[in-house]
Amino acid sequence: MNTKKKSPAVRILEKNLGESLSFGLRLSSLRKSEGETLEAFAGKLGISKQHLNDIEKGKKAVSPERAARFAQILGFAEDRFIQLALQDQLTQAGLNYKVHVS
Repeated sequence: MNTKKKSPAVRILEKNLGESLSFGLRLSSLRKSEGETLEAFAGKLGISKQHLNDIEKGKKAVSPERAARFAQILGFAEDRFIQLALQDQLTQAGLNYKVHVS
């Protein structure tokens, strides 16, 4: 794992949110920016509304494989989704490392 400085956009987002960017927060912001309900967005991802809610709230972790699949479905680059999913796993484990995916 390498360390890398956060982009200015991520720093601004985290400052405004008052928390670190997580996989769930990324999905939530994408869903809201598209004006979609939990149910519609979950359907697009092939998961239940409750499961999406748990991911968005940080109650459920997402594997790197699932993060990559979500990125494909939503039309985004896989690396950032995978990075956030791995970072969440480290954070939940109480390990103070930063993930960089290249």
